[in-house]
Amino acid sequence: MIIVTSNDVPGYRIAHTFGECFGLTVRSRHLGSNIGAGFKSMVGGELKGITTLLHDCRQEALSRLATEAGQRGANAVVAFRFETTEYSGTGIEVCAYGTAVVIEPLAGNPPQA
Repeated sequence: MIIVTSNDVPGYRIAHTFGECFGLTVRSRHLGSNIGAGFKSMVGGELKGITTLLHDCRQEALSRLATEAGQRGANAVVAFRFETTEYSGTGIEVCAYGTAVVIEPLAGNPPQA
């Protein structure tokens, strides 16, 4: 599955558009992460627990996006974006979204594996 932030894929043409698709996850931080983040915010520096949480959330949302697009028959997603929302300081929602499409290589461009 090719996933790009642009509206097209160089060397390919969009043969069919399925429409918008999503990958969504909502996760809560554990108590230790909240306490550690509170202490760390007093002295400054990276909040590693929250960084890991956001990374994991984005990977899961991206995987779900690719699964949904594939189930619709797409082999690519264009105009890909992330949206992140925090809930009351205890949870994080990450939504990955884009347009599910079928792309075909242009003449002289070998298909990508």
